[in-house]
Amino acid sequence: MKKRKIVSILLLITGLILSVTFILKIEFPQSFEPYFKREYYNKFGALAISLELTFASYYLLTEHKKTNLALAIFGFTALLDPVFNIIGLFKSIVPIYGTIILTICAIVSLYLAFANTFKLKPLSYLATILSIVLSVIIEFFFNYFQ
Repeated sequence: MKKRKIVSILLLITGLILSVTFILKIEFPQSFEPYFKREYYNKFGALAISLELTFASYYLLTEHKKTNLALAIFGFTALLDPVFNIIGLFKSIVPIYGTIILTICAIVSLYLAFANTFKLKPLSYLATILSIVLSVIIEFFFNYFQ
């Protein structure tokens, strides 16, 4: 129980720090017109990934029954961002320091989710496929139409 709280608090602090960092980098337009353009919403991709980490780590802290699913969704989303960038599908807007930190957190999260380290509800095959599909949808929503 103590290990779970330590891990979840570390991930939660990381997620919160990255969320604040990424939201401070977003420039909010003064007029209404940019809010209706697709390019404006692409700026929120890095923030969405860090918020996924924040929510998944909060679930871990509170021992929510969907913790492993949330960890898997975050893990796959955070790993798909640099993978899609490397293969040239799109150019990631996550800064390099964010990519490194999120990749490390994603590997830890996927390990925790699939090993069911803290004896929470284990992931089923359907939940695994769902987490991969949701991660791909999230990545394409924030990055494909740049």
